[in-house]
Amino acid sequence: MKSHVGMEQKVCPVCGQAFDTGAILLDKRLRNSLERKTVTGWDLCPEHAKLWEKGYIALVECDPEKSKFTGGTIKPEDAYRTGRIAHIRKAAAKRIFNVEMTSPVAFVEPGVVDMLEKMQEGETSGD
Repeated sequence: MKSHVGMEQKVCPVCGQAFDTGAILLDKRLRNSLERKTVTGWDLCPEHAKLWEKGYIALVECDPEKSKFTGGTIKPEDAYRTGRIAHIRKAAAKRIFNVEMTSPVAFVEPGVVDMLEKMQEGETSGD
């Protein structure tokens, strides 16, 4: 049921979950245009925002065949997620990928998360 007042929600680009922002939305013309919970865009959920603040980047695995690319990049709404996510420190990401990562989320192709897991196993096993 629509109303002229709604609760704002955002969708996390990492986990894809909608979450309440605590903001109240109001249609200035008092038209019944808002759902009770209205999604207004993308933002990190509290859990992933904490990881970003601690210096981690989320690597979200996506299927390149099913995702839509625009100008060589992918938008969160166009990413076909496989469900695999890895978090890596910004400094480690720069060393591994040889590029400065300034965004809290990077969409990666299948195999990248596996590669990182194997690298971590090699470090912990003492090879």
